[in-house]
Amino acid sequence: MSPTLILSFIVGYFALLFAISWYTSRQANNNSFFIGNRESKWYLVAFGMIGASLSGVTFISIPGWVGTSQFSYMQVVLGYLVGYFVIATILMPLYYKLNLTSIYTYLEQRFGFWSYKTGASFFLLSRTIGAAFRLFLVAIVLQRFVFERFTIFGDYHLPFAGTVCITILCIWLYTRKGGIKTIVWTDTLQTLFMLLAVGLSIVLIGRELNLGLSGMVSAIADSEYSRVFFFDDPTDSKYFYKQFFSGVFIAIVMTGLDQDMMQKNLSCRNIKEAQLNMFSFSGVLVFVNLFFLALGALLYIFANAKGIAIPERTDEFYGLIALDSGLGPVVGAFFILGLIAAAYSSADSALTALTTSFCVDIIDINKKEEQERTSIRRIVHIGVSVLLAIVIIVFRELNDDSVVKSVFIAAGYTYGPLLGLYSFGLFTKLKIRDKWAILVCVASPIITYIINLNSVEWLWGYKFGFEVLILNGFLTFLGLLAISNGKQEAIT
Repeated sequence: MSPTLILSFIVGYFALLFAISWYTSRQANNNSFFIGNRESKWYLVAFGMIGASLSGVTFISIPGWVGTSQFSYMQVVLGYLVGYFVIATILMPLYYKLNLTSIYTYLEQRFGFWSYKTGASFFLLSRTIGAAFRLFLVAIVLQRFVFERFTIFGDYHLPFAGTVCITILCIWLYTRKGGIKTIVWTDTLQTLFMLLAVGLSIVLIGRELNLGLSGMVSAIADSEYSRVFFFDDPTDSKYFYKQFFSGVFIAIVMTGLDQDMMQKNLSCRNIKEAQLNMFSFSGVLVFVNLFFLALGALLYIFANAKGIAIPERTDEFYGLIALDSGLGPVVGAFFILGLIAAAYSSADSALTALTTSFCVDIIDINKKEEQERTSIRRIVHIGVSVLLAIVIIVFRELNDDSVVKSVFIAAGYTYGPLLGLYSFGLFTKLKIRDKWAILVCVASPIITYIINLNSVEWLWGYKFGFEVLILNGFLTFLGLLAISNGKQEAIT
């Protein structure tokens, strides 16, 4: 597919995003940027959250991951359902009851100043790394399939750093005024494009293989890629209980304890609509993930049938088939649009959430006058954009694994302290020595890493997977218990 044609689709897509941004950011203020004036429609939030939850990681990495992990990811997805139920019935009522803008202000009310700042800082670290991983994935695919083939000024190719900067700049431009008010609408559009890309890819690959719907289902079911459940080896990273319970806690921390995802929910009109959004979103998400895995199986079946070599970096596999296997311009165009939509639906909200958390949690913007708040928010928004660009460029030099694995591994170490803090706050009435909270939250990931590094030797051959998150949260909980002062407070 011609790089010029691909670029024209990208330009047209962003023109549409900027039009939505212009429309939704008229008369926008700080309240619009942070919580959308609490006027968001629950069904728009639910639909948009599908794209934000899946992101470019799912769009690219999950189909490529099928080759080595089959459909085992569905075990994690089933765990998500339990996690989302906990969010909707325990965490969200708490957030609405306290009328929070940043969910981390709960920690100040429950424990004190230092616990609050520690929790917010771990979110900033977690989401910066997570957003960088996701945008990194989009940037390498765009770099390989577009900008390395598109020359300007003779033979000059845009370098990877240039691709990253353009990507971040576009996000900054369409979120800089409306913030979450704009994102609720742009995420809806981006989720639509992402699902259209997957659906069209499945249909056209099936047509190329002369398979109808029932034929595709049979081909996938009969292939080596369709195994879902793994109960035979507890030391295997794909073992059911390891992945299921990891999914439960991944959902809780990466959605329920994440300002990025909760900021959309907090923009709903009331708790009932927010809960309706969460239940709807979680149900649809199961089927959407199944479609992505089905696409992955079809990609491998198609490649084997056509004699196409599987790339060493499987994150590039979907792009290779969509753009270079002769499926036609329609698949290629929707792949590019779906990829950008999937990545930007998580990255734009991450940029807004990082800005919100830094402004509210770190520099106490709510204590300042409205005009000063606007000025500070704009500066922070630019600063976060620059930081993300730097982290993505650095990450390219360090990453040598599938991005989906990298995201969840990083989450295990950075979200663990948040899991421990909220669990201790919700399920005990004990007070803690607040100034010691930061020590506990820093020590827990370090101890988790040491245990993970030596688990085979120390734990009779056991290998940790995504469940390092559970271990990390448990160690944080124990640490907080150790620094509790024995006093209890009434939890209302």
